[in-house]
Amino acid sequence: VQLQASGGGLVQAGGSLGLSCAASGGTFKSYDMGWFRRAPGKERMFVAVIDFGGGKTYYADSVKGRFVISRDNAKSTVFLQMNDLKPEDTAVYYCAASGSSAILEHQFDYWGQGTLVTVSS
Repeated sequence: VQLQASGGGLVQAGGSLGLSCAASGGTFKSYDMGWFRRAPGKERMFVAVIDFGGGKTYYADSVKGRFVISRDNAKSTVFLQMNDLKPEDTAVYYCAASGSSAILEHQFDYWGQGTLVTVSS
């Protein structure tokens, strides 16, 4: 499975940004999809996950209520809508796919290349 993340950019604090991750080469609708992020000088951290059917989602406490993960299985794409962005949301955002129920980084089998989100204060 190949994953291509896009949509990153520069946004002011309080603003919104939407990320997309297009999948190819696999059966997208069978994968749980997640978003992770790596802030400057920090380890990669979990952000959100959505199950293969799109019926279940789970978020890191730091983004709960501000970010929304969704997917379109017909278009083999997962989305991350980020609202009320804060400077601490600045990071490279990665999408990932797992063939089973997953939330931990090591449980994901495939990774995209990352897209940079910068939130200015």
